[in-house]
Order: sequence, then C-alpha cells, then structure tokens
Amino acid sequence: MSGWTDKRPMSPHTSIWKWHLTMASSILHRVTGVGNYLGIFIVVAWLFATAAGPDYYEPLSAVTGSIWGQLILFGFTLSVSYHLVNGLRHLFMDAGLGYNPKFASFTAGLGLVAAVVIAVAIWLLAGLVPGIDPLNMTGAA
Repeated sequence: MSGWTDKRPMSPHTSIWKWHLTMASSILHRVTGVGNYLGIFIVVAWLFATAAGPDYYEPLSAVTGSIWGQLILFGFTLSVSYHLVNGLRHLFMDAGLGYNPKFASFTAGLGLVAAVVIAVAIWLLAGLVPGIDPLNMTGAA
C-alpha cells in the first residue's frame, strides 16, 4: 500500500487540463499516423490483387466499392491529408516558428480545414465521387 496521502493527482490528468485545439491537433496527428500505417495494408492488398489477376481483384473491388469500403478509403485519404498538413506545421514549429499560442491554435484549425479540403479535392479530381465527372464539370456525368 502506498503512503501517498495527498488527494491531488500525482501528475496532470485530462480532467484538469482545459482542452484546446493544439492539444487535439497533437493527439489527432498521432492517431492519423497509426491510421496511415494500417491503411497502407489496403494499398498493398490492392497492389497484390491487381498483380494477381481478376480472380483476386474482383472480390477486393467489391469490398472497396461498397459504402463501407468507400468510407474507409475516404477516411484513409483524410488521414493522409491531415498527417501531411500537420507534419508541415510541425516542421515550421521545429524551426522555431509558430509557438505563439494564438497563432498555434490558428494553424491547428487551418490544418484541419486544409486536410478536409485536400481530401475532398483528391476525390473530386480523381473521379471517385459518384455522379461527378472531373473531365466534364458541367454536371452531366
């Protein structure tokens, strides 16, 4: 049994800290790093299935073409986009720039918005959004 009698936590706890955007940005950067690591298995499976021929490619295509598969692929695109944008933000911070708390919060929010815009732009320009033809932007697919 510990002899600790002080009722305060031994170290700062999440219930004590006031959540802010830069804290969430840091955690999200770590989460997207893990997500990117896991998502690369989908890319490798796709490459192997493509190389192995139609008997292997068709089942994988059916899974990735489903609603859930599309959501997972868009989530992977969003994860890569966010990790890239936030990684660039961290490069500037490594150079000693952007440590002002208000500016750090601004760039954290900007990174979130930029990641969503980049992911949506990738899907639109790649023609992955049903009903939208990037080569014919008049609206008729």
